[in-house]
Amino acid sequence: MPGLFADDQLAAYVAQQAPATGGLNARAMREGMARRVLARAPGPEMRAVLDLRNGPIPMRLYRPVAGPTPLVVYAHGGGWTIGSLDSHDRMCRRLAKGSGASVLALDYRLAPEYPWPASVDDTVAALGWVASAPAQLAGANGVVAVAGDSAGGTLAALACLRVRDQNPAALPNLQVLLYANTDLTGAQPSMREKATGWGLDASTIRFFNSQWVPDQSFWSDPGVSPLHAPDLSGLPSTLIVSAEHDPLRDESEAYAQRLREAGVDVELRREPGLIHGFLTLDQISPACAAAADRVAADIRDRLAQPPPRMRR
Repeated sequence: MPGLFADDQLAAYVAQQAPATGGLNARAMREGMARRVLARAPGPEMRAVLDLRNGPIPMRLYRPVAGPTPLVVYAHGGGWTIGSLDSHDRMCRRLAKGSGASVLALDYRLAPEYPWPASVDDTVAALGWVASAPAQLAGANGVVAVAGDSAGGTLAALACLRVRDQNPAALPNLQVLLYANTDLTGAQPSMREKATGWGLDASTIRFFNSQWVPDQSFWSDPGVSPLHAPDLSGLPSTLIVSAEHDPLRDESEAYAQRLREAGVDVELRREPGLIHGFLTLDQISPACAAAADRVAADIRDRLAQPPPRMRR
């Protein structure tokens, strides 16, 4: 299927991926990710990189330049089960350099050891900590975005919903949801149309869902699947980026439509010929690198003239 992908390099990468099989294991997946991190080239140099903590939660602050900058609170992808500060270090450095914003990456607690809602709690706590203007973030200029890829996008969306209702002073100016899973029920058409053969299989998504929320009857709960939230009004200006060949494509795009219907300012872009996880494939595919650069440029432009924080 080379012609379906944005470039030949991505087509070759997908062709090499083994289909998902039974017996998926979180520990083995984490070990595989750690090996891939070691093989990855380091990201751009930063003005400063600081390891911080908010209570028990490790964080890593990337400051690309001297002087005040906007701040992007970032939750990594990995099905709420894998991923770390190291797995997304290169990506966060590229995002900081391309956007000109400082990036605060969260090492939230992972399932199955810490199932839902632990990772949502950690993201909400991080937004509250940022809003308290701690001394460690003295270089922030008060303009804040929350962003995440895949499962991290889910956390960003859920955190904004909870902060809107419980601590509106901590609501960011912008939320950036990058190929996020907004509906764990898998009811959208792309979960069937792109179920296998596109890099991430629907069966793997369901495995991750079950690690995070073991009780499948709860997958439609608004606290788990933001697409099921009855009221999406009062949420921040939103950038949503989906990928054409992603089982979760329609989940992202349906959430964009729901936000628009609720009166939220939304920009939606579907990246043609790309797959789930393209942000971390910049060394493999020039098209993926260019798409990641577009995300950084979007954040730069939106935070240069930030939309006001929403109020209910």
